[in-house]
Amino acid sequence: MGEHHMSGVTGLDARLVVRRGAFDLDLELRAEPGEVVALLGPNGAGKSTALRALAGLVPLHDGHLRVDGTDLSRLPPERRGIGMVFQDYLLFPHLSALENVAFGPRSQGTRKREARRRAAEWLAHVGLADHADARPRALSGGQAQRVALARALAVRPRLLLLDEPLAALDAHTRLEIRAALRRHLAGFDGAAVLVTHDPLDAMVLADRLVVLESGRLVQEGPPAEVARRPRTDYVARLVGLNLYRGHAAAGTVLIDDGAIKLDTVDRLEGQVFLAFAPSSVALYRSRPDGSPRNLWQARVEAIERQGDRVRVRLEGPPLAAAADVTPGAVAELGLVEGSVIWAAVKATETHVYPA
Repeated sequence: MGEHHMSGVTGLDARLVVRRGAFDLDLELRAEPGEVVALLGPNGAGKSTALRALAGLVPLHDGHLRVDGTDLSRLPPERRGIGMVFQDYLLFPHLSALENVAFGPRSQGTRKREARRRAAEWLAHVGLADHADARPRALSGGQAQRVALARALAVRPRLLLLDEPLAALDAHTRLEIRAALRRHLAGFDGAAVLVTHDPLDAMVLADRLVVLESGRLVQEGPPAEVARRPRTDYVARLVGLNLYRGHAAAGTVLIDDGAIKLDTVDRLEGQVFLAFAPSSVALYRSRPDGSPRNLWQARVEAIERQGDRVRVRLEGPPLAAAADVTPGAVAELGLVEGSVIWAAVKATETHVYPA
């Protein structure tokens, strides 16, 4: 039941197998020292289950959990030496910010004076030295988040877990705290695992994305690579791309069951993914002159305002797609739900890669 150490192995090396009723998670997860890995996925994909299994709050049915070569899978949560930042921070309301941060080192057996000294250092590090005596209720959301981060880091963890760390913040504070959190994570030399619903948080904070669906890994890689080459509809929606699966031959891709053939500039053969951005879809009230090659007629399913753009959802057949246009274009085209229009995308705007 003791700890088993494997020399020369650093960072996080885990296979998490958890069975809970009808749901089961089976995930291999690695993170190098200094690397931030973000777990992404739709609701119920298993992200929080994975994080709780790493923390020791959910038992493993099978697999392993090693941090820097030490097997933690049978240790209780308080003996794992893992730092954790929860969505609602879970600060002790009756303790000051300093005492909250000192709690971790104290629970590890550090003497009171040394724990308070270390806590003061961490509060200064996150820019809250002058809030040491404040109770949590006197702190703003952003300040509470930084106290929670300082508390997690004060135990000198080799693994840091962050569960939706920015979800409780308003949009303005979130921007500021996201930038601060990125700086603090850049200075952390252990492995870090972040769970988030927000693709922007993941893209900004993580070195690598791990995408889960139904308890299984469906895609992983650096944020830019995942964004450029999504492999599931969920990932495509996350990064804002239209995604299709089809068969490529001679510079064209036959989509799905052959409902439509799209020209491309890629020369791949066989099963492929084809993606294009909603901003590359042009809409016309009547069939355009010169007829671009990738042209189809579609019905408007929904019109949604998104900032200074308008997202127009087109239903299939032959091709369901999202198009981004200006409010002026909506008026000019007379777009309403149920409108029948023409849509086109240039071959040069499509991106094709192996399925």
